[in-house]
Amino acid sequence: MSGKVAIVGAGIVGAACARALAREGFEVVVLDDRPIGSGATAAGMGHVVAMDDSEAQFALCRYSQALWDGLVSELPKGVEPARCGTIWVASDDEEMAEVDKKARFYADRGVEAEALDGRKLAQLEPNLRPGLPGGLRVPGDSVVYPPVAAAWLIEQAVRLGAKARLDAPVVALGGGWVRLVDGSEVGADLVVNASGAMAARLTPGLAIRPRKGHLVITDRHPGFVTHQLLELGYLKSAHGSDASSVAFNVQPRATGQLLIGSSRQFDVEDPTVEPAMVRRMVDRALLYMPGLARLSALRAWTGFRAATPDSLPIIGPHPEEPRLYLAAGHEGLGITTSLGTAELVADLILGREPRIPASPYSPSRFLESARVHH
Repeated sequence: MSGKVAIVGAGIVGAACARALAREGFEVVVLDDRPIGSGATAAGMGHVVAMDDSEAQFALCRYSQALWDGLVSELPKGVEPARCGTIWVASDDEEMAEVDKKARFYADRGVEAEALDGRKLAQLEPNLRPGLPGGLRVPGDSVVYPPVAAAWLIEQAVRLGAKARLDAPVVALGGGWVRLVDGSEVGADLVVNASGAMAARLTPGLAIRPRKGHLVITDRHPGFVTHQLLELGYLKSAHGSDASSVAFNVQPRATGQLLIGSSRQFDVEDPTVEPAMVRRMVDRALLYMPGLARLSALRAWTGFRAATPDSLPIIGPHPEEPRLYLAAGHEGLGITTSLGTAELVADLILGREPRIPASPYSPSRFLESARVHH
């Protein structure tokens, strides 16, 4: 296949699309005005997780997870791939009932999962607070270091002939053209809008809202945590409402450091770190893991996730501009689902049957309703 594709956005989704399309023989150019992976990608925890909030979410996560697993032998050391597994921590009997439900969901779909009682949980993660009733361990989940992963994906695309322009602030785009801030245009046979939280500004009608998040990283304390730990109420507390929210989410890094999340805020455009929000987030973590208070926090930073009303990304051709493809709206799952998204985009462009149904992620689910109500 030949033809020029302009990909707007050098985050991990755009990087994955660049690699997939360059591999198919397209002439690819990636356009951004920031370093590779420096937006939401740099504010992602890099948790490659089989999330199960819906069947469509699970399908894309699981597909992508298999693609990440297949790349492990190729990834450079700096990507820090580690199959640490996830433990979903229950805080009460009601959440323990959810453990059984979640375990059945995974088992029915071929994902290894182990229900843990309080004793087993304490053995696996002794720094959790005593007395927690248990949790669910999903050993196949892993972590990667997102900015380096994005850079590697772009590097693979460049080796296949792609170009990356990181001096290209995009102000408008359409099917077959991209306009830069200086008024110049980049022509292409196809355009992929993979600009994350900015995607709706460039493609009006996309139901994407920026959702601000904070992260904190600690000093080195190897072995303090060995699994990615999340509270079982994570989806409910971190994604479920329009208000600001926090949830317990701690990740061990290959450096021995801990990454502490997570917070979500809608309708906040200022990227400044907010001490009150950081305090809420850390207090939530201390509720589950009091020993974190002994560690030093080295840095806090923020990013803006691209959220959609149904918590599914927008992937596929624009219903009115067939030369414009969308790959945005991944919110907190962009790292996990980047590789699967890229394969879906390549399959749809080439007219192939995707490995998973693409219809749940179709842009038309929002863009057509927006046109009807216009």
